[in-house]
Order: sequence, then C-alpha cells, then structure tokens
Amino acid sequence: MAQQKIFGYADRLSVRPGEEIAFHVNADGTNEATAQLVRLIHGDTHPAGPGHIEQEIDHPINGKWVVKKQFTQLGSYLEVNDPKNVLAEEGPITLMAYVWPTLSQNGRRQTIMGRWDTLRNKGYALGINPSGNLEFWVGDGQEVDYVSGELPILPHVWYFVAASYDPKTGRAELYQEGTVNRYNSLYGRVVPDDYATHVVQHFRFRHVNGEGIPFLIAGALDAHEMRGTFVNDMYAGKVDRPAICKGTMTREQLDECWKGAMPPAEAILAYWDTTAGYTANGIGHLVKDIGPHGLHAKGVNHPVRAMTGHNWNGKDDCFRISPEQYGGIEFHPDTVTDCRWEVTNKMVIPDNLKSGIYAIRLRVGPGVSIAEEYIVFVVRAAKPGGQLCFLVPTASYLAYANESLSFDAHIVQPMTGQPPVVTDLDVETYEHREYGLSTYDSYEDGAGVCYTSFRRPIVNMRPKYRMSSMGITWQFPADLSIVAWIDKMGYECDFVTDEDLHREGLDAISPYACLMTGTHPEYVSERMLDAQEDYVAQGGRLIYMGGNGYYWVIGFDPEDTACMEVRKLDSGMRAWAAKPGEHYLQTTGEKSGLWRNRGRAPQKLTGVGFIAEGFETSTPYRKMPDAWHRTVSWITEGVEGEIIGDVGLAYGGAAGIELDRYDLSLGTPPHTRIIASSGGHSDNYVLVTEELLYAYAGLVGSLDYRIRGDMTYFPAPNNGAVFCTGSIAYGQALPANNFNSSASRVLQNVVDAFLIRGKLPGGQWTVDEKQWR
Repeated sequence: MAQQKIFGYADRLSVRPGEEIAFHVNADGTNEATAQLVRLIHGDTHPAGPGHIEQEIDHPINGKWVVKKQFTQLGSYLEVNDPKNVLAEEGPITLMAYVWPTLSQNGRRQTIMGRWDTLRNKGYALGINPSGNLEFWVGDGQEVDYVSGELPILPHVWYFVAASYDPKTGRAELYQEGTVNRYNSLYGRVVPDDYATHVVQHFRFRHVNGEGIPFLIAGALDAHEMRGTFVNDMYAGKVDRPAICKGTMTREQLDECWKGAMPPAEAILAYWDTTAGYTANGIGHLVKDIGPHGLHAKGVNHPVRAMTGHNWNGKDDCFRISPEQYGGIEFHPDTVTDCRWEVTNKMVIPDNLKSGIYAIRLRVGPGVSIAEEYIVFVVRAAKPGGQLCFLVPTASYLAYANESLSFDAHIVQPMTGQPPVVTDLDVETYEHREYGLSTYDSYEDGAGVCYTSFRRPIVNMRPKYRMSSMGITWQFPADLSIVAWIDKMGYECDFVTDEDLHREGLDAISPYACLMTGTHPEYVSERMLDAQEDYVAQGGRLIYMGGNGYYWVIGFDPEDTACMEVRKLDSGMRAWAAKPGEHYLQTTGEKSGLWRNRGRAPQKLTGVGFIAEGFETSTPYRKMPDAWHRTVSWITEGVEGEIIGDVGLAYGGAAGIELDRYDLSLGTPPHTRIIASSGGHSDNYVLVTEELLYAYAGLVGSLDYRIRGDMTYFPAPNNGAVFCTGSIAYGQALPANNFNSSASRVLQNVVDAFLIRGKLPGGQWTVDEKQWR
C-alpha cells in the first residue's frame, strides 16, 4: 500500500457567515478522508501549557470526503493568447529575444520560447540544450532536428539570441551575441570572453504544427498519462523583448536588432514589449504584443517583473524612472503561487458560527503527521459585535509559508544555537516543491523568493506545528496561545485578517475599542499601516503583542489578492537580498525593504522596534521606574515584586526570540513610559544589522545594553493608547501555569482598561513630578 498523505488549502483565508468557502485537497494512498469542522483554540503541545485545544463543530460538511491525487504546475512561464493559430507558421520564421539565464549549466533542457510539443515531438522552439548551448529545434511528430551553438551560454550574462529557419530549404541559422555592459551582467568588460556564436545547419525535414499547442515563453507543452497536459522544460532566468517574425532575417538585420532596433514592421508576427504597461502603481501580468495581431501573453505562477533588462545602465534604480530599462521578466522552474487543484468540497458558513479561527481537519490512515491536515480559515463577524478585535497576521504567515531554513540555510544552527529537529512533515514539504516556498527561501538558481500565496498547502499554518530550526511554535500556532488566552479570560472577540485590513482599511477595525496583534506581525502593506495609525490617532487602543513587527514593506497583487510580494533589500535581518536595481514592487510600484528605511520606523506607531533576536533562551522582564508612576501603575496592578513573565512555552520566559526596544531617535513618542525591560540575554542574541554602521566585538546579549525587550505604554489623541510587549515570546508565556501568571495579569489589566471607552486610567494625573508612588 502507498504511504497515505493528505494536504489541502482553501480558496480564501477570511469568510463571513452566509459566504461560501471551497477546499482543494490532494491525497496519496487513499480515495477517502474523514473531515471535521473545528474551532482552533490552542495550538502548542508544550507540556508546560494546556496542550492542543480544539472544539468540534457540528456541520453537514463533516464525515467522509472523496479525495484523489492532484497535480501542480510548477514553474513560471508566459502563455500567448493565439486563438487563430497565427504562430503556427508554416513558412520561414525568425525568433529572437534578449536572455539572461541563471541555470544554463544545470544539465537540463530549457525552452526559451516556441510552439513545441515535447511528448509528440512537434513544432519548433528556441532554447538551451542540456550541454548549456543555445539550440533551435524542430519536430515532425517522429524525429527532432536541431542546430546548436558552439559556445555555452553563461549564467547571469545578457545575450541577444535568435534563430532563422526556412522550412522549404531546411536552412536554419543560429545567432548569439553578448550584450554585456558595465552593469547588467555578472561579468564586466575586463573579462576576455567571446559570447558570440553563429552556426548554420540544414534540417532533414520540415516542422509540423500540431493541434492545440500553445506558444509559450519559458516552457514547452508536455503530457502525462495521469495528470494530462502540463508545461515542462522550464527556462530559468530573464527574458527581455521576445519576438517572432515572418521570413528569415539576414545577419545584418539581426545585428541591428542586437543593437536595440525593432525588427522590420512588415515582418513582425508578434513582438512582446516587456517594458510596456508600467505605471506609478506597478505593472500587471499581461505582457503586451505590440505587433499587428495583439497576441498578448499572460503570466502563470507570477513571473517576476519590474526587473532590470539587457540595457540597464546602473544609474536609474526604479522602473518608474526609466521603464525602457526594465524589460526583464524573470522565470523560475521551481515556483508556484497557485496549485490550481480541483475543488474537493465547499461549505457555506452558518449564520450562528461565532467569529474565530477555524479549520477543516482531514485525516486518512493513521491520522497523524502527514496523514492529518488542517485547512485553516478565519470567520469574521457578520457585523462587529465585541469591543475586542484580534488582527490575525496572515501576511506574515504567508511570508513564512513552508520555510525550509533547516535544510538550506547554513547559518541556521549557529543562529538558533541548537540543531534542527525535523519531522516527516518537514521532509515532505522540502521534497515536494509543488507546495511552494517561503520568502525566506531561494529558488534553485539562488534568487530570493519574492512572491507567496495561500492557494497552496501551507504546512506550518496549522496547530501543533513546531518550527524545526527553533523547536518552538512560530507564527500561526504561536498566535493560538493568545487566542486561547482570550478564550480563557472570557472576552468577546472578533477576528480580522491582514487581507481584510488591506482591502477595507480603517473600516475593518474602527468599530472596535481595542485591537490586538499576533506575536509577530512582521509584514505590512502601506494601507494596513495607515489604517492602524489612523485607528490609534482617532481614539483606538492598540496592543502590540510581539516583536519584530511592522518591519517589511509588502504589496498584495491587485489581480490576485491571495498573492503577496516582498523584496528584501540591502538592510534588515534577511535570508536574501534583491539584486541591484530591483528594489521596487511589481504589484504596487513602491519601494520594498524596511519600513524604517521609508521613514516609518515601527517606533512611530508602537513605541518600540526590532533590536535583537536569539533562539535558545528567554528571560523575564524587570519593572522599570516608570512602572510605579501613577499614570501607568494600573498596568502592573496585582503583580508582586519586580519580575514579570518568568515562565513561558517559548524557552521558559516572556522576553525572547525577537525583541523590540524603545528608541527616541527612531520616533518613539516622547511621553512613552517604559513599564518593564528584559536583560541578561545570552550571547546567542545579536544586534540587528540595520543598527550597524561598523561591526565590532561585543554586539551580543551579555555585552550590548541595547539588546533588551521593552514593555511600553503611551496615550494617544482622543483617548487612544498603545501598549507593547516588545517580545515575540510574550504571547507564548500567557498559557503557562494554566494562564495564571504575571504576564497574563499584566495583559488582563491592559485589556480591561482598553475595552472601556472614554478616559483611560491614570489620565487624571497631570503634574509629572508629583506622580511617583
């Protein structure tokens, strides 16, 4: 019997009563799964806490589901809309493009462009052969004939490539010239390399244009008995201004195109101007054909645009300034932003289902590990009910979705101070790249992953999951510790996701007196940040429950809001860095990287910002002098002594993992009170790179005074206020001792005060120097 496995995803992360949600499931070794709707309450199995808690919900969707094996199209490419088969040309043709390959030496065939059927050997295509040489090939359904270049195509070097072919005479000419300038390629002018190759070959037979073969850029049609048709022989790298022309262009004509000229207008069948369509707000996924037939191409699995082209001059760093230099579209054979699985089942959210975090729990065979799946979704309130709102940081869940740091990041073990502990679920994710990568991973060619999506299984967005490199819950299952605390304390709470906030802005949260974040709301769009700032300024109360929040600038794809984009620039704690000139988001047109580097350090909203990270111990906080100030002494009411948070599920304390610090130089409101601070962190805690101008000895927890978590509070206009824990580990400290701890008591004091509209406690005290108890 085959090993039984089950994975799935929903078509949306957020849904209201009365709305429909669809589930897409892939199963191995079985055709039946047992489904159960559950409300998720606590997701950490740590023995010091209450364990995993879920509530089973009666619903007709429960019971046996018919499931099957489903297949994923892996890799990005462009498909040309050619309903009249204009490109099924029977006469002489010329194909051309600028290319910047990244895996040309990997021993696999790659199709740059063409109308080619790999299974049936029909059509024509221009590509790179397994030896790394440029090649043009044709097929008649029986045999394949080809002409190959004499010199290999080098990775990360720009070339102009072309093939002219006359089926009547059989003459095929291959054209290859380098377009290296001082900035655009891996090598400069001092490298004495000959990038040119020109070869002529006479083919034995003419090509046959098969039925139903699409013209593709960066891939070729293939088929399999079980999965049907799919795209294979994927190209890795950039393509700029591909074109196909009628007739065989001469060497002299191709020389002019190599230098940047357009082909003769009367010869053009299709010319995809990859620089067309840029706006101040980005560029979409439609690549426009400016030729006579309008054969526009559409991207699949988000080919990356807003990338430098063959003529980038190194001066202009944004496509908004010089779009003509940003014709590069980058393709990756191991990317996926939509599995496109068939729908397995659907449900309408009942009117009586309270707002919360839910999942369809699916089990096959033994029903554990890879034989158990939780398809998570958030149910919003039909209309706002409670005074408390939990903002589910789904953008950050997407950023970390299916991260593989324990396998591929050599720095992980020294960074975390412990060896990774991997499970069969981790191995399954790593081996099956069709579930997609996180924005902490890199593609096979070394480029960082800038797109992520929820239209695929996300194995670490489930309860009970422990991050293999750290041995603790992280992101979603860690946030369930806060959800469990809210449930235990009996607060009425509505749940809203990052996507809801991005889509609706302030309207999504304005009805609530108090907004509470998750443990690590690291990724935020401008609209999300604006909404929270306006919320506080207009009288809302914000509880920032984490560390390293409000850090990276992101964009949601306006054509597909399931997909999020981020580019990691030359600052910040990051797993990769975007290439020069490629720092702006395709989806929105804005500069990505750190919000701090855009003039909006998190301190300006929350009072604290990222200062250090460490992953093997956590410490408690110690009350600071401000804790006894009469304006804020109510926050620590009932906490005996000076210590807060000396227990927790994340390394034994409330201050740890990633820490945020008060910093007036970065915009901490000057009237902010420091309630408590951590200290005595181990040398595994290191200062964040954005704080460094020069590296020097001593930038570690036991020596650098800046490495601490600050618990802060400040009042805002219109009776608004902000309270911050300054630590990721704080949320995971709440369930310890059956939710009876100093960390829990402090948070309860704050929530109770924040839920009462009007004057905040301590507000009656006005003369500062007389308010110390």
